[in-house]
Amino acid sequence: MPDLAMESVVHVYERGAVRALDGVSLRVLAGERVALVGQNGSGKTTLVRHLNGLLRPTSGRVSLDGRDTAPLRVAELARSVGLVFQDPDRQIFAGSVAAEVEFGPRNLGMRGAELRSAVDEALTAVGLSNEARTNPYDLGASRRKLLALASILAMRTPILVLDEPTTGQDERGVATVRGVIDAAHAEGRTVVAISHDMEFVAGSFDRVVVMSAGRIVGDGPPASVFAASSWEMLRSTYLEPPMAARVGERLGLGSTPTDGSLISALVRAG
Repeated sequence: MPDLAMESVVHVYERGAVRALDGVSLRVLAGERVALVGQNGSGKTTLVRHLNGLLRPTSGRVSLDGRDTAPLRVAELARSVGLVFQDPDRQIFAGSVAAEVEFGPRNLGMRGAELRSAVDEALTAVGLSNEARTNPYDLGASRRKLLALASILAMRTPILVLDEPTTGQDERGVATVRGVIDAAHAEGRTVVAISHDMEFVAGSFDRVVVMSAGRIVGDGPPASVFAASSWEMLRSTYLEPPMAARVGERLGLGSTPTDGSLISALVRAG
């Protein structure tokens, strides 16, 4: 499984008017689960689009397993890095759910039983097995988002990049996304996700990277990033720690209490 690295990456939009990334250095080890958090406009989406080559650095270097990605085409990077957009309608184009999920792996060279297996596994993972013949635009917005996720899962890339995967999802949808991330992690795959859902981040990721104004201002495990000592930093980026972290700190349970420890403490307090 490959590592990812960014070294002093700067990205400038609009002829220098917008410096979306400002000297970002970040290394993601193979198999890590990393969440990127920060207010809108902090550079998160710009960052992840460098990982699969949709954007290229104005200066600096992006590498995949030590190899500079600059000479690699997006199609080559797609074998290693699968990116699910925040808006599924920017990704979906096929006339059926099955055709949508087949497109990516077919372009990577999968055929026959391997292709069928990849498609079936991806549809099962997101709960769309019974919708194979459905037109994607007959699905609701939340299920189109899951379809976009399935289309990338079927490519079986060692690295998954998810842009706001839980937006618009109900409790069941969030649980589905969490299950996908857990399964990918169990297989040794790397997951990088952008999210505004701090509860989801705290429960699903081993590392949290905080961004502000194109820079990384915080980086560590959830227990550290959501600890009381980091709340001022989070507030400076217009973020709030998850409710469990706030309650856990007040009850002396730390910033990532388990459900059991919270219930026991509340019972004792009551």
